[in-house]
Amino acid sequence: MAMSRTLARATQALGSSSAAPLLSRPLHATPGSKKIVGVFYKANEYASKNPNFVGCAERGLGIGEWLEAQGHQYIVTDDKEGPSCELEKHIEDMHVLISTPFHPAYVSAERIKKAKNLQLLLTAGIGSDHIDLKAAAAAGLTVAEVTGSNVVSVAEDELMRILVLVRNFVPGYHQVIKGEWNVAGISYRAYDLEGKTVGTVGAGRIGKLLLQRLKPFNCNLLYHDRLKMEPELEAQTGAKFEADLDTMLPKCDIVVINMPLTEKTRGMFDKEKIAKLKKGVLIVNNARGAIMDTQAVADACASGHIAGYSGDVWYPQPAPKDHPWRYMPNHAMTPHISGTTIDAQLRYAAGVKEMLDCYFKGKDFLPQNYIVKEGQIAPQYL
Repeated sequence: MAMSRTLARATQALGSSSAAPLLSRPLHATPGSKKIVGVFYKANEYASKNPNFVGCAERGLGIGEWLEAQGHQYIVTDDKEGPSCELEKHIEDMHVLISTPFHPAYVSAERIKKAKNLQLLLTAGIGSDHIDLKAAAAAGLTVAEVTGSNVVSVAEDELMRILVLVRNFVPGYHQVIKGEWNVAGISYRAYDLEGKTVGTVGAGRIGKLLLQRLKPFNCNLLYHDRLKMEPELEAQTGAKFEADLDTMLPKCDIVVINMPLTEKTRGMFDKEKIAKLKKGVLIVNNARGAIMDTQAVADACASGHIAGYSGDVWYPQPAPKDHPWRYMPNHAMTPHISGTTIDAQLRYAAGVKEMLDCYFKGKDFLPQNYIVKEGQIAPQYL
């Protein structure tokens, strides 16, 4: 039943978004060999440590032999930035570009204009904000991602980060590796999760899974989203819908960001929005770094208004060495890792292979995987 609702919503959504394309490119593969470029992070010495580590450049999702056996050319690289990078060498004649949110190949309108043969942009994972979706829609490109492939991975990671912040875990770990022992230095700002109010900004697939996982901790659960959850799931989790974000935020001890990056959400949590948060709030953001005003977050952590900030998303990615989040107090930041567990890699690799197979055979993808189709942008990205 839930799957039926998902398919129905996805089909309805794609029929009601943006304007028709200015150009027309084939939705599916034209006959002949195709040039497919994959951009993934380099694993170096770690590539050989796990045969299922398919999400790296060395393994290229494990689809190289399959593609080449069908007569297609498969180029894999981690070099994606600057006018002389490896990706730029293939822009003009590639047919398909595969990228990930963990090492995104930023696909600008300028790159789309150069890519005369490009038909399909695939995200191995979830989140296609590294692509200029308006330019892709105007050019008649198809953009798709492996929806649902790593939602469990990210929701589990969010729960971990909440506990890490609430229990003030990181300073305790640092004490141990430094040879120190100061219980008071940790416990004066360590709390139980039970009884705290946790609000998720966005209650899509990941937000819903997080709420389900928080239920046993006996928290007060709130959510803000453009759509209300199904009544049965609302009853199961005990989560309460908050139509107005500014009304929800001051109620929360912990805020979790679970919305996509769009023109509307970019920089949403600026100085003014952060000021609405309860003093001493904890924030977890595994969504997108650019949803937050970088300096405003750093300043609020320094002042103590934000008592702890954790996440794995930055802007840009990889984050430069001088990024202020690396040095702000009371953070538990990591590189972008939450959605690229080995289990998630196997799922999004299989999803990419399935969509490529459909592309070659002229079949449609699952409706929920489309982000741009025939000039229409899925509404969560509008």
